[in-house]
Amino acid sequence: MFKQGFISQTWRLTRVYWVSAEKWGARLLLAVIVGLTLGNVYILVLLNAWNNRFYNSLQNYDQGDFVSALGQFSILAGMFIIVAVYEQYLQQMLEIKWRRWLTEHYLGNWMDGQTYYRLQLVDNNTDNPDQRISEDLQLFVSLTLRLSLGLLKASVTLVSFVAILWTLSGTLTIPLGDSQIAVPGYMVWVAIIYAAVGTWLASKIGRPLVGINFNQQRYEADFRFSLVRLRENSEGIAFYKGEQQEQQNFAKRFEKVFRNFRQLMDQQKKLTWFTSGYGQIAIIFPYIVAAPRYFSNQIQLGGLMQTGSAFGRVQDALSFFVESYSVLAQWQAVVNRLSGFVNNMDRVRTLPQQDLIQFNHDAGPSFEVSGLSVGLPDGAQLLAGLDLRLNPGDSLLITGPSGCGKSTLMRTLAGIWPFGHGNINIPQGQRALFLPQKSYLPLGSLRDAVLYPHGTGWASDETIVRAMALCQLGEWSNQLDREENWSQVLSLGEQQRVAFARVILQKPQWLFLDEATSALDEPTEGAMYELLRQELQNPAIISVGHRHTLVQYHQSQLRINKAGDWSLAG
Repeated sequence: MFKQGFISQTWRLTRVYWVSAEKWGARLLLAVIVGLTLGNVYILVLLNAWNNRFYNSLQNYDQGDFVSALGQFSILAGMFIIVAVYEQYLQQMLEIKWRRWLTEHYLGNWMDGQTYYRLQLVDNNTDNPDQRISEDLQLFVSLTLRLSLGLLKASVTLVSFVAILWTLSGTLTIPLGDSQIAVPGYMVWVAIIYAAVGTWLASKIGRPLVGINFNQQRYEADFRFSLVRLRENSEGIAFYKGEQQEQQNFAKRFEKVFRNFRQLMDQQKKLTWFTSGYGQIAIIFPYIVAAPRYFSNQIQLGGLMQTGSAFGRVQDALSFFVESYSVLAQWQAVVNRLSGFVNNMDRVRTLPQQDLIQFNHDAGPSFEVSGLSVGLPDGAQLLAGLDLRLNPGDSLLITGPSGCGKSTLMRTLAGIWPFGHGNINIPQGQRALFLPQKSYLPLGSLRDAVLYPHGTGWASDETIVRAMALCQLGEWSNQLDREENWSQVLSLGEQQRVAFARVILQKPQWLFLDEATSALDEPTEGAMYELLRQELQNPAIISVGHRHTLVQYHQSQLRINKAGDWSLAG
């Protein structure tokens, strides 16, 4: 069933938690769960022996032994219930602890080194990483515990009841011409053959479920993501009156969900036909096989019932893969998706950015770029051999036609674009701040949005209110504790002014603006640039923009064309 390398992939995903700082607590909890599982099997062994006593008391009309057997059953049943309750409770406790650790671990890896951003640049195979962290991790932990503990229980049950069944089934004599063949423990062999045939047939019928489950998770996540995008871009869609187009897009994505689910239904129907029939036959099959010994008075009714119960336990244990095949298929799909996600994150984090674009921090006062070339992931070149030197207080405007690489140059200077080579020298100990065209506003309070990314506590309310007033956001200053999706509450112009308020609060020495005033009117744009000169101490300002009005706020101009050439004036 499992493809080559699946076991190593599963071990890699599993191992990280069991060797982590939480390993001893997790191992102790697992040991208790295993102990309860073994206790559960032991009670089943006692209940199997009880079958013999109880049904013999019925056959022998022994009322005293019947009542005594009922008392014994009450004790065993009570023990079984207690063990089952705490086995499930502790398993759920281990599941949520394991999931919490894995979620924090993979969220950290996803955020580390801006992997979340670089995945979008170089990897087209990692669809919906949010779904893999939120849903696939939960399924991985739940299914791994369910299947591993189920396999343990099946194995212990098999070992425990094979010996019982071997003893109970006796020897079957098969006449063969003038001679006879004696088959000791014949019901054990019947159970093995029955389960082996069932496992083989289940594997043949259920193999397509792995790929179908994989696709179902992907299509469900794609459909959910399209709905989230509608919510995030509702205003733009409303302006365009794009409801019909969006409805068609939703229908196309859901059609994939629908068609794949129909395939899942058809395949599971085939598997259920088999597993249901297999399970129903297994109820009566042991009694049919053991009936000859009963009718020949070799065993009593209690022995027959005990034999049937033991056969059922052995057959259930041997049929673990038959009964769990659809779960195994879902588990394999989850492991494949998570392994792909982890492998792609590892690959992205090892991109040779540090070998191609050298970032140096020295004690000099200047921001210098030398021999910098910037390209695209496919190898196309946007900018070649840029040399640039900026001193404190300088201002530079970067212009050029759309698509020439202005914003990509900004990403390169910020250290988040890995495709290029050259040297960038940054004055040591000085702060640089980059403002994108669309200001990011996190979910939470307005205070969180203004102070992003430093969190609350590092600036007083008076300081925040002053910065907001300077950036023409005074009407919002009395709502700092209001929690909203501020990217939908504030206009684009207000969002850009929030970004300028961050600048006033953080006071960087080097400020990079990527069309950060595109949503502002010209007077407000001028006011913001004037504010930077008043509030910051001799800042260097590097702007990207198309407006001619920006020229007056900058001393020099870097023009880029689509051929990768550049010119510096001023």
